[in-house]
Amino acid sequence: MSRFLTPSKIGLLALIRLYSDGVVPTSATIPILSFLVCYLLPIQSKPSKEGDSISEDGFTVSIEKLQSATISYASAIPGRTVWDLVLKLLWMISSLDALHAFFNELPLLLEKPVDGIAGASDDPEHPRPKRMLFSRNSPLGAFVRRSLLEFTRLQFHDGTSLWKSLIMYRAPTLAIWKRRNPGAGPNSYDSNLQAESFDNDGTLSNLIYGDLSSDAVTDHTIRDSNISTDDMEKLLDYQVSRMQRPGNRIPHAVQRQLRAMAKSGLTIPSVASYVQFLDAWKSGDYPSSFDSLHRYFDYTMQSRDRSLYQYALLNLAILQAHFGCFSEAITAMQETIATARENHDMPCLNYSLSWLYQFGRTHPKEMTDIREKGVLGSEKEALTFLKAKAKESNMWTLLSTTLLSEAKLTLSIGDNVSQAFECIVKASHLNVTKNITEAYGGLMLMQSSIFDRLGVGCQAWSYCELFLQCYAGQSPSEDVIQIQCQSAYMLARKGRWEEAISRMDEVDQEALRTLRYQQFWTTNLGILKLHRHLHKDDLDTADHVLAQLQAAPTGVPEVQFSISLVEIHLHMRRGDFTRALSLLEQLVIDLDQQEADIFQRLKAMILKARIYDQAGVPQKGFSVALRAASLAHKARLLPILWEAIGAVGRVLISVREFEATVRLIENVLPQALECEDCELAAYLFSCLADGHMGMAGQAKRGSLQRKEKLSKALEALDRAFEEFSRIEDTRGQCEMVAKKATIMHLNGDPVLANDCAAKYLDIKKAARVQD
Repeated sequence: MSRFLTPSKIGLLALIRLYSDGVVPTSATIPILSFLVCYLLPIQSKPSKEGDSISEDGFTVSIEKLQSATISYASAIPGRTVWDLVLKLLWMISSLDALHAFFNELPLLLEKPVDGIAGASDDPEHPRPKRMLFSRNSPLGAFVRRSLLEFTRLQFHDGTSLWKSLIMYRAPTLAIWKRRNPGAGPNSYDSNLQAESFDNDGTLSNLIYGDLSSDAVTDHTIRDSNISTDDMEKLLDYQVSRMQRPGNRIPHAVQRQLRAMAKSGLTIPSVASYVQFLDAWKSGDYPSSFDSLHRYFDYTMQSRDRSLYQYALLNLAILQAHFGCFSEAITAMQETIATARENHDMPCLNYSLSWLYQFGRTHPKEMTDIREKGVLGSEKEALTFLKAKAKESNMWTLLSTTLLSEAKLTLSIGDNVSQAFECIVKASHLNVTKNITEAYGGLMLMQSSIFDRLGVGCQAWSYCELFLQCYAGQSPSEDVIQIQCQSAYMLARKGRWEEAISRMDEVDQEALRTLRYQQFWTTNLGILKLHRHLHKDDLDTADHVLAQLQAAPTGVPEVQFSISLVEIHLHMRRGDFTRALSLLEQLVIDLDQQEADIFQRLKAMILKARIYDQAGVPQKGFSVALRAASLAHKARLLPILWEAIGAVGRVLISVREFEATVRLIENVLPQALECEDCELAAYLFSCLADGHMGMAGQAKRGSLQRKEKLSKALEALDRAFEEFSRIEDTRGQCEMVAKKATIMHLNGDPVLANDCAAKYLDIKKAARVQD
């Protein structure tokens, strides 16, 4: 494998020379330059869509690509296209000596050095031809200089190999060359053989060049000779960046190519071991990822100094944490911090501290020793330190992430919401001014979450849609999957189950090849389906899905909390309130130990009040519901506040305070409807109907007030039935229809009461048919 020069680069040099000679017309300037720049600039600078990958064909120019890029443009020479001139220039290199002459003329394409020192080409007796000269630091000039330097450094054996590769590279164009030059013979690739008459049988050419027939020169042979070590390093570096930023695995085509190169015995750069480590890590293959990581850094230590040792430890810590070895991960990360501080590697040090903080938020139990030693201090102190260090090191991505972490911490402890908005605005301004495109996902996810907690469902939904429409292609796959799952949850809360499942199915299948993303997506999809089975009162299927979710590994606290809530709801549906309350008490203990989000704690408190309500003792949940309402109002968790007020209303109904219940529910209903949560709306309308029904019971029989309250109760029941129907809650629909039938009997309308009874039976029958 060549170090840098390949036949495809000679083809680019020929096109650059033609452009310098001025034979490329003005109309073709932009397309030709775009074609050249596409292969000369680094791969990372090329725009690519999400999921795109660049293989060998992405940075090597086949003769077919060169032809298709130039054949449609007429040159300044009448009757000749740019492709004709490129082909002529390539076939004029008809010997190894001609190849040397071609490279010896490359300095004529460059401007004189700035210092004015004359070179061999600045002889006044042999002036430079009139052509466009390239700046020595321009993309084209730098490529010409690098090519000239690499050709000068070639050994004789490497030079002859390059010459033979060029012969194979242009061999497919022999028929086209013969049409333009009838005098071209079978030995046109070498002027020395063509000039001699003693090689008519091809013995000498076979001895020197081997078999150059069309059967022997295959596409695979040409492709192998058209790739250099520099090209392979670019490919592997690009794959590393793609796996680290979007977070996807190596495409299958690149995997096959790496395996073929390993079997062919070609020299593979050491970064290939790091690529294999990342791919094995993301696929969940712990032994292979561990071996590849050690192999890569063993090679690195042999060729470089120990300055990269902290990055080996950093990768090892992240790997151990990914596979659940938390104590080993913390030990490796502590050594990483110590080594980075010793080597004065501030980027590595800051990143390690940031990772340790995020790890502590996810796994607080594992961070007991770290907190006791005071490595990070309190959470606010750690964030303040990280912000200061990120500014000093100009690590803007880390600063943006830290600001979002500060906003998340503010929300989780129930602090002032305006402080969270301030951090979000700072992070947004930083992303725009510093062009941090990969941070838009976390920013918009935080914006959607904060508006969802404030009860503004339409605004939370719009941020999810804005991200998916505008920023999904340039954001990490993890952010895309998280926002797609969040938008699917919002659709499910509105009762749009089919759209929610379709939104989950829109996840890029290439991203799901990563084990962690696949597990996260599968778990969230299972939770959605479990909620739907619970609403349909299909408890056996729900129990089966729940067992699958509990068996799957879950490293996200929010997802684990959702699974625990669904399990409690399942036992409540079965009427096993003792078991539900026991699970809830254990969940509360776990939340206290983990210092969980205040949203989760309040959700557990309200759930406790609802268990007491369904168990027939709502008064026992009064203090819990009232305390949850007070804390939710302080933390501005409005959906939790409305649900807590509904729980308080159930307690008031049980003590026959119907008028207070109606006033309470009617005051919060308009804002509760803004949450776009059908289950919450149905719960509040049901409470409102019970309140009106209680007031009707206190009024005199046959009075106008009694009829008015019964009418309002029917209206609230219809609204509750409509909300329950949207989320396909069978038990809620039956309950509302049964209450409506009772009111019809009280109104003395047996026909409508029988219709409600028939509707009740139809709902039950439809639910059994679906099961």
